[in-house]
This record gives sequence, structure tokens and C-alpha cells, in this order.
Amino acid sequence: MDQVTHYDPAMTGLVLIDLLNDFIAEDGKLYPAVAAALEDGEFVARLRRLIAGARAAGIKVFYGPHGLDEHSFDDVRQVHPTFRNALKNQVFWKGTHGADFYPALRPEPGDVVVSRHRMYDSFKGTDLEQQLKLAGAERIVLAGFTSGTCVEGTGRHALEDGYHVTFLSDGVADFDEASHRAAVDIAYPAFGHAVLTVDEFLIAVDKNESQSTSH
Repeated sequence: MDQVTHYDPAMTGLVLIDLLNDFIAEDGKLYPAVAAALEDGEFVARLRRLIAGARAAGIKVFYGPHGLDEHSFDDVRQVHPTFRNALKNQVFWKGTHGADFYPALRPEPGDVVVSRHRMYDSFKGTDLEQQLKLAGAERIVLAGFTSGTCVEGTGRHALEDGYHVTFLSDGVADFDEASHRAAVDIAYPAFGHAVLTVDEFLIAVDKNESQSTSH
């Protein structure tokens, strides 16, 4: 695995998956299932630090939100039970509070909000690839929800499409520790060029800035 320490802001995109109220807000439909992984606010604080550091370094930030409605799976013959349940309970339902971005982690001017994905891959059926190409991003750094589904699924797709993929091991969360560890310990090294912590990534970015200003 290539633990790359150089992230050229002009070629790097931070891709944030599903930073939505249904996961993070206390009244979110999935909040009870992920509350332990949020570490009493530490997870959100870490993501805020990540996003602020990326913006300050000039790294483009992309938001990949989930979004469902009654027609999301009209063309799918065999809808997975997870998504049948999501339809039934209107999880990440377009136009509702649950599908909106969590206030402390909202996009800001200059960020890119990608069209909504319906299953685990933030590329499938969205404009993520188009937006990355427009920004000139060849390296993507992934964080968000959940470790073993949408984050992993998006990273797998990115690898197949030729991107340099970095997973942030403490910038992702899942419903249970076993699923999280399977993603971080097994899947990410298999599908990512690098697996870093948020702080390791920010240090690498800071080193880039220091080196560029010293020349």
C-alpha cells in the first residue's frame, strides 16, 4: 500500500459521504444505531477539523449525500432488504430534515454538492465523476458514513476508475465495531492506496504547504 505523503491541492478532492441529519442529529432516524460511533461529539469535531483543514489548504470539498424517494428503485428488479426498509421508513427522504446536511458539517460556498446516490456507491447515477474531473481531482480522500457501505463502495469505484484513493480510518463510522474494523483493517488496505488518520492527512497537507512556501 502506498502511504503517500503528498497531496497536491490542485489534484486532490475530499469526498464526504452522507453527513446528514438522519445519521448525526439526535432526532435522526439512524442516529440511535450510530450514536456510540459518534463518540459524544468527538467524531463530528474531528470531521470539522478535517473539513476546515482541507478548505484552508485549497483542497476542493465534495459532498456526496444519500437521497431516496418513492421512485428511487423503480428500475431495480430485486431491491435489497436494506433499501426496502429505507423506503418503508423514509430514511434520507428527499426534501425532509433527515436528508439535509448536519448543520455543523454543512457545505460552504466553494464546496461541491454532488447529486444524491440511492445505494452504496456515490458514483453510480450521480455527477460525482463529472464534478471531480471538472475540478481536476486525481486523488480522492474519503470520510463519512458508513465505513463498510457507502464509503467503501465509493472507494472501490474510485479505484476501478483510476483515482488515487485515501481512506481516513477515524473519519468514518459504522453501525457496529465489527463492521467498522472489517472495513478499516481489511477492505481499505485492499482498495485504497493509503489509509491515514485525519491528523495524519492534515499533517501531510500542512507539510505540502510548508514545502511550497519555502521554495
